[in-house]
Amino acid sequence: MPRIASFLLASVLCLCTMPGGAATYTYLRPEWSDTDRDPYGVALLKLAFAKARVCHTLVYSEQSMKQARAVLELERDSGKLDIMITMTSPEREAALLGVPVPLTKGMLGWRIALVRKEKLDQFAEVRSASQLKKFIAGQGHDWPDTAILRASGLPVEVSSTYDGMFKMLEAGRIDYFPRAVQQVFAERERYPSLAVEPHLVLRYPTDAYFFVNRRNTRLAADVQRGLEAALADGSFDRLFYSYFAPQIAAAGLERRRIIDLPNPVRAPSLPVERSGLWFSLADLRKPSFLDAAGGKARPPAAASACPAAEGPAL
Repeated sequence: MPRIASFLLASVLCLCTMPGGAATYTYLRPEWSDTDRDPYGVALLKLAFAKARVCHTLVYSEQSMKQARAVLELERDSGKLDIMITMTSPEREAALLGVPVPLTKGMLGWRIALVRKEKLDQFAEVRSASQLKKFIAGQGHDWPDTAILRASGLPVEVSSTYDGMFKMLEAGRIDYFPRAVQQVFAERERYPSLAVEPHLVLRYPTDAYFFVNRRNTRLAADVQRGLEAALADGSFDRLFYSYFAPQIAAAGLERRRIIDLPNPVRAPSLPVERSGLWFSLADLRKPSFLDAAGGKARPPAAASACPAAEGPAL
């Protein structure tokens, strides 16, 4: 996102009946984003605030942070951060207050691999987790995914930086880098020496939540109320598909062999019993998904009665 937007995510959202009035909250600056529109998390927060009929303003944190650092800043209530998206885990739920709504319909746990182009067929005969054990995966050192893969006996090399994992793969220090379906194609474009592996998808039960400081119950309540309203009227799914349906369709999930992995670090709050919150292969046939995948659907427009913000709005 251009630096001109570094400090201001001026999106005043709704001037209605607001318990306690409006507030300004600092949102974690993403390490990467779609420069043509808001990052998905920001768009979802805007939708949630509008559906909750609150008029909060968002600003980006002054700098991006690694996950562990951001969790620590939020837990300490340092003033550098008020809300972030990250994968849930028991440790993160003990440190922070999570809003237990899966933000990507579980797609954060559907993983397909980036590999070196000359190794495109290395997984052609793999059909089980045990057969994956001869390959080395790459992950972030502070990602819950690392523990998930290792719990199934899969070798993992870690990096402390996001870009470092792609460099490890290019250099042959790892064999594959499992990425969420909605992430992998954009990343492949940034690293032309890499390719999307065509045969497999790893699947484990997890997702990301919005997290806030444990004392910030007001913000958590506003976000949860808005997300539940968006789920109820279908605008949550429409927004999600408007961002990610083309990537999900391009992944050809129905043609891939699914390898299910258990998640020993699954957070107890994960609402696995609410089937409507989770993506399944049946979603690929839904008209709303097909329209979004074909570019025929627009993201939902949340009504806003807030006064126009001063300064450049994103």
